[in-house]
Amino acid sequence: MLQGAALNGDDRSIAGDREALEDPVAAFERAPLLRFTTAGSVDDGKSTLIGRLLHDCRAVFRDQLLAAEEASRRIGNAETDLALLTDGLRAEREQKITIDVAYRPFATPRRRFIIADAPGHEQYTRNMVTAASTADAAVILLDAQRGITLQSRRHAFVIALIGLRSIAVAVNKMDLVDWSRERYEELRSIYGDYLSTLSLQPVFIPVSALRGDNIVERGSQAPWYSGPSLLEYLETVPIERPDLDGPFRMAVQYVQRPDSTYRGYSGALASGSVRIGDPVGVHPSGRITRVTSILTPRGETDAASAPEAVTLTVADDIDIGRGHLLASPDDPPLELTEFIATVIWMDDAALDTDITYLMKHGTRTLRARATEVLHRICPTTLEPEDARTLEMNDIGKVRIRALQPIYADPYADNRQTGSFILIDPGTHQTAGAGLIEGAAPRRGEATHLVRHQGRVTNAMRQRLFGQKPITLWCTGLSGSGKSTLAAALEETLIAAGNACVVLDGDTLRYGLNRDLGFSPEDRAENIRRAAEVAALFNDAGLIVIASFISPYAADRENARQIIGSERFAEVFVDAPREVCEQRDPKGHYAKARAGLIPEFTGVSAPYEPPLEPDLRLATDRSAVAELTATLMRFLTENGYIAPEVEEDPNAPC
Repeated sequence: MLQGAALNGDDRSIAGDREALEDPVAAFERAPLLRFTTAGSVDDGKSTLIGRLLHDCRAVFRDQLLAAEEASRRIGNAETDLALLTDGLRAEREQKITIDVAYRPFATPRRRFIIADAPGHEQYTRNMVTAASTADAAVILLDAQRGITLQSRRHAFVIALIGLRSIAVAVNKMDLVDWSRERYEELRSIYGDYLSTLSLQPVFIPVSALRGDNIVERGSQAPWYSGPSLLEYLETVPIERPDLDGPFRMAVQYVQRPDSTYRGYSGALASGSVRIGDPVGVHPSGRITRVTSILTPRGETDAASAPEAVTLTVADDIDIGRGHLLASPDDPPLELTEFIATVIWMDDAALDTDITYLMKHGTRTLRARATEVLHRICPTTLEPEDARTLEMNDIGKVRIRALQPIYADPYADNRQTGSFILIDPGTHQTAGAGLIEGAAPRRGEATHLVRHQGRVTNAMRQRLFGQKPITLWCTGLSGSGKSTLAAALEETLIAAGNACVVLDGDTLRYGLNRDLGFSPEDRAENIRRAAEVAALFNDAGLIVIASFISPYAADRENARQIIGSERFAEVFVDAPREVCEQRDPKGHYAKARAGLIPEFTGVSAPYEPPLEPDLRLATDRSAVAELTATLMRFLTENGYIAPEVEEDPNAPC
C-alpha cells in the first residue's frame, strides 16, 4: 500500500503508525473519507497542484509517472508536467486545460481522499457544478500574478450555492511574485471580502504547485506565513455530515419481488436514520406504516443511517413504487407543485419558458416547466439583474411548475431531496441544475377545494364486482395492434363477467383532449389527463384498458405515479415500425410520409420503447386470440380477476 509523505510538525503517535503497519487494510477502511473539489480559472494551476499533491504523497504509480514524463518530453517540457497526471483526455493535454472532471483517490495515514479536478474554463462551469455537488470541501486557486477573475468569483458563488463551507484558497504561483507578502495580503483582503458576502470563511494558503511549497510540506520561502500546508488543512478540516442529523428520507429506487411473499423497497438513505419498528410516511399516498426489516449489503440489521443503501420491508400492503419517498411522519417533506428554485443553466440553448422539460428529482422523472425567470444573479456583484431567460452558465431565480407534485425539502435543509435537474426533452442533455428554496403560491390558486370522500370503500367495490381494479397501459407505435387487442380483451372480460372500460387515445382526442396537439408538451398533457381518468375508473372498481401510443417514457412513468404502481401494468404492444407501416390501418403513415401529418410518432417524432414492461406482446408473431389469452392469464395469476371455473360434466344437475 502506498504511504503518504511525512509532514513537518507531524503529531501522529508512534502507536498509531505501528497499528497502521500491522493491519494496513483495517486502518485504511477505518480512515475517514474526505471528498474535495478544486476550482479556479484557466491556468491557475489546478491540475499541477493536484499532480504535486499526489506525487508528494507517493500516490502515483511508477507507470503513471513514466507516462507523464514521456508526455512531457513529447510536448517539449524539460521537466515533468505533473498536471498530466490528472488531465487524461488527449484534448486536455494538447490544449493544456482541463475539460472533463477527473476523479482521483489517494490516502494518507490520517485520511482517505477523493479529488474532483474540475475544469476552470467558463465553457465548462457545468462540469464544476457536477464536481462540487458531491464534495465535502473545496480548494479554490488564485493566480498570484493574474489575480481575481470573473471565474474566481463565479466558482466561489457556485460553491456557496451548493452548500460547501469548508474552503481553502490556495494563492498559487507565489514563486512568480517572489513570495511577496504584500501581494498575498492584497488578494486575501479583496477575495476574502467577496467570500464573506457569500457567508464563506476560508483558510488562505500561499503555495507554489510547480515547486511544491506548502502543498504537502511547509516551505521555507514564506517565513511570514505560519498556517498549515494544504495537506495539513485537508487532513484536519472537519468532515460535516448534515445528512446524518436530518429527518429520515429515502427515495425508492427499486421494488424487490423475488416471490409472492416478499416485497422490499430498495434505495439509499438521503438523510437521517431508520430502525426496525419506526413509523414511516409514504409519499404521495400519505399512508403511514412501520418498518419490519432492514437489509444492507452486509446482511440484516436493526438500524441504518444515511448514506447507506438498504432494502426495507413494511408492515402494511400499501402502494409503494419507484419514485415514491419514504419519510419521517413527524417531519414530513413539502408537497410542491409550483416552487422557487435557484437554477444553474448548463445548456447551449437558453432556458425556454415555452418548453416542458423533463425533471429528475430523486428517483422520479416527471415533466416540469420553468414558467418565469424572476431574475439573473450577477456573479461579480451578487446583485439581481432583470432577465427573461438564462444562458449557459447563468445563475438565476426561477419559478418552476411540476406537472405532478414532488415531495422535497428546501436545499438548505437537505441537499438530496432539495435538488433536481432539468433535461431537454429533445436532446436528453442535462439543461440545468436546480436548488429548491420553497413553495411559490399559484396565481389564482383555489385554496378552498376539499377532496370529497364517500362512504363506499374500495373494498366494498371489489366485493361487488368480484375483481381488483387495474389499468393495463398498452403502449406502442400506431398500427402495432393496441386498439385491436384492447377491443378483444374487453369482449373477453365482459363475457367472463368482469367490469371493464377501454380508454382509446383517438377517442379521447375527439372530446376531453380535443384542445391538444402533438407537441411533446401536448402529448404529456394528453397522457396526464388520460391517467387521471383511468385513476377515477380504478377508484370506481373497474379494470381499465388504456390504448395510447404514449411515446415518452417520462409520460408513462407519470401515468404510473397518478394511477399508483399497484394498479398500473405497462403492456408493450411491440411490432417493428416496418410492419406497422405495412398495416397502416388508418392511413396515417402514408400521410406522414407525404408531410400531411407533422410530428407523427415513428416518422417525424420519436418513440421511446419500454425498457422493462410488465408484459411484452409481439403482435407480428402471435395471433390476437393468443395474446388476449396471455393478458387474461396475467390478470388471473396476479389476482385481479377470479380464475375461470370449468364445469364438471359429471356433476349432478
